[in-house]
Amino acid sequence: MTDARALSRRIASLLAEERSRLADFLVALADFDRQRGWGTLGYASLFQYLERELRLTSSAAARRMTAAALVQRFPAVVEPLRDGRVCMSVVYELSKALTPENAGEVLPRFYGLSKREAEALVAELRPVANPPRREVVTALARTAPPLRASAPAEARTASPVPERTSPAKSERVQPGPDLFSAPARPRDEVVPLDADLRRYHVTVSKAFLAKLDAAKDALSHAIPDGDTEAVLTAALDLLLEKTDRRRGLVKRPRPAPQKPSADPRHVPAAVAREVWKRDGGRCSFRLPDGSVCGSTKRLELDHIDPVALGGRSTADNLRLCCRNHNSLHAEQVFGREHMEQFRKDADRSAPALAGGSTSGACGEGAEAAGSTRTQRRRGTGS
Repeated sequence: MTDARALSRRIASLLAEERSRLADFLVALADFDRQRGWGTLGYASLFQYLERELRLTSSAAARRMTAAALVQRFPAVVEPLRDGRVCMSVVYELSKALTPENAGEVLPRFYGLSKREAEALVAELRPVANPPRREVVTALARTAPPLRASAPAEARTASPVPERTSPAKSERVQPGPDLFSAPARPRDEVVPLDADLRRYHVTVSKAFLAKLDAAKDALSHAIPDGDTEAVLTAALDLLLEKTDRRRGLVKRPRPAPQKPSADPRHVPAAVAREVWKRDGGRCSFRLPDGSVCGSTKRLELDHIDPVALGGRSTADNLRLCCRNHNSLHAEQVFGREHMEQFRKDADRSAPALAGGSTSGACGEGAEAAGSTRTQRRRGTGS
C-alpha cells in the first residue's frame, strides 16, 4: 500500500506538471501567433507551422490552434487549463460558446465537464433552430475479419436529420454498388441539438427492425402514427418497471415479514428496497478522497460486515456496490489470493440479474469460498 501511495503521489505530480506545461505552451503559442512568428519562419499559417515544424498530426494541430486562439481572446481560460478544471478535449466546445459578454458566467459552467457533457452544454447555450425529425434506414456492409468473407447485414440508423420540411417521414435507402463498410460493433453516437433534443445514431440488426415493426403494429391503437421514440419509450418503461420489481421498488410493497429468515444471507424485499432508496441506485463505496463511487452499472447488494464474520442482512449492514468495488471489498477482508481461487467459478455460475440484484463475495463464508454471488429473485434476497 505504501508503494502504491508513493507512486500515486508521483503520478499526481507529473499530471500537475503536464497541465502546467500545456498551459505555458498555449500561452507561448498564442504569443507566437499574435506576432505572426510562423510567417517570419516562412510558413503560410500557424497550422502549417504546427504540422511541418513541430510534427503534429493535423487533428492535434487543429486542437492547439483552437486553444491558442481561445487563450488570445480569453486569457481567463489559462488558469482552468493549468489546474485541470478544463481539459483540451473541451476547449473546442468552449470556443463555440464563449463571447466577451458571457465569458464570466459561461466559463465556470464548463469546469470538470467531459467532451460529451460540454457538447450538451453548448447545445443548450446555442440550440439548433427548429430541428426537424426523420428516420433513415440504411443497409451497411459488415467489415469482415482478416482472410474471411464478409457477410452483409442490414442495420438501422435512426436520427432526426436537419432538412427544410419538418413533418416526420421514413425512408429506406437501398444499398448501391459502392456500399461503405462499417465496423462490426459501431458505437452509438449522440449529438445534442438543444437543451432537450438529441440526435441518436444507432446501428442495429435486421431482426431488431422486424421486432420494432411488430411493436409498432401491436401499439397501433395507442400510438397510431407509429412514432419510433414513443414506441421505444413504452418498451423501456416496461423494462424499467420490471427491473424495479426485482429491486423491491414497487408502488404497493408487501409488509416486511415478522419473523426473520434463518438464512443470514437472505435479504428481504423490504430491506433491499430500503437500501436501494437510501443509496439512490448508485454505488456507495467510499473512495480514498472521501467521496463515493456513484456508479450505476452492475450494482449488487454488499454486506459491510461479511456474513462469514457474523454480519447480518439488515439495511444498516448492506449497501449498494458496483461489482468492481464489491470484489475489492472482498479482497480487503479476505485477501486477494483467497478471492482469486473462486472468482472464475463465481462469474461462470452466477451472472448478475438485470438491474443489479446480487449479493457479493463479502456476503459469503470465507470457508465456503468467500465466494460469491447468489441471485436474488424478486422478494427473496441473496
